Amino acid sequence: MAITLYDFELSGNCYKLRLLMSALKLRYDIVPVDFYPGRQHKADWFLRMNPFGQLPVLKDDDLILSDSGAILAYLARKYDEASLWFPDDPAVTAEILRWHSVADDITATSSAARLALGYGYDFDIAKTQKGAHRIFRLMDEHLWFGEREGRDWLCSPAHPTTADIACFPYVMLSEEGGVGREDYPALRRWTDRVRRIPGFVVMSGIFPAGRAL
Repeated sequence: MAITLYDFELSGNCYKLRLLMSALKLRYDIVPVDFYPGRQHKADWFLRMNPFGQLPVLKDDDLILSDSGAILAYLARKYDEASLWFPDDPAVTAEILRWHSVADDITATSSAARLALGYGYDFDIAKTQKGAHRIFRLMDEHLWFGEREGRDWLCSPAHPTTADIACFPYVMLSEEGGVGREDYPALRRWTDRVRRIPGFVVMSGIFPAGRAL
C-alpha cells in the first residue's frame, strides 16, 4: 500500500481526507500543491492526473482518484475493516451520499465566500453567504430534531460517518467567509462532537474541542 495525497494545507476538501486517514490510522505521503497563489492545480502535470483541475487528488498505488466525496467513500470502503465510516446498508449509503451532496453545496457557498474574501476570487459574496446560511439553518434543524431522537450525527447510525467528515470543514471555516454560526446551536454542538472523534487532526482555523471556535 502506497497512498499519496496531492494536498493544499488550507483546503477544506483536502483536510477531509487527512482527517479520515488519521481516524483510520493510515500512513500516507503528501505532495504539496500550491493552489494559491501558484495555481499549480491548473498546471499541465496536475491536469494529467485530474483534467478538472481540482484538489484533492489521491493515488493509491497505481489508482488515481479525485473528488473529495468519492475519495472519502473509497478510503472508508477499502480501509475501514469495521465498515463504520461508510456502512454497507443501502439505506445508510443513500443517507451518506445525500450528505456528500450537501457538502458540495457547502463548498459552493461557505467555501466560495471564504475564497472571495481571503483569496480574491470573483464570487458574489452576499449570494454565497446567503446560500451558506440557508444550508446551515437546514442542518441545524436536522441536527436539533436528531438530538431529540437520540441521534448525534448527520446520518442514522450511532457513530460518525463520512457524511460528517464531508460537511465538517467548511462549516468550521465559515467565519473566514463572513458566515457566523452563532444562530445555529445544534450545528455548533455537532462540530464539537466531530472535534472529539478519535484521531482528530487540526488544520489552520480548525482546533480541537475545548478551544475557541
